[in-house]
Amino acid sequence: MLRDDVPQHKSSTYAGHKKVLYAKNAEGSYETVQSSGWDVEEAATLDAVEQYRLWADEAAVAVRRGEASPLMYHMYACRMDLPLLSQVSGIWRWRIRRHFKPPVFAGLSDTLLQRYADVFNIPLAELKKLPD
Repeated sequence: MLRDDVPQHKSSTYAGHKKVLYAKNAEGSYETVQSSGWDVEEAATLDAVEQYRLWADEAAVAVRRGEASPLMYHMYACRMDLPLLSQVSGIWRWRIRRHFKPPVFAGLSDTLLQRYADVFNIPLAELKKLPD
């Protein structure tokens, strides 16, 4: 992409910030160029955010039915999926899947629950329930 072709569409998802991209200058060398966004990227980001909101809503329904633990809701509410939660928490995916089960979640130690709370940046008490 040439320097003059870098999109400047003032994306709402950037919240007034800029993103650095690499583009070729007139001499053909790469340099950094700030972009205020691109319409296509904004649409994809908004779609992804909406999908996580839908998953969080579905997880909340499952928690209320007793089919899932609040951990699943908080994961989606924080725009995470299982691989990302595993990576940032340092907990194996298979263990996290087990922790999605209400009886297993209820038996977890506060130490382990605090690891999840730290990842989500919420108090431990909030992790154990759905928001009001």
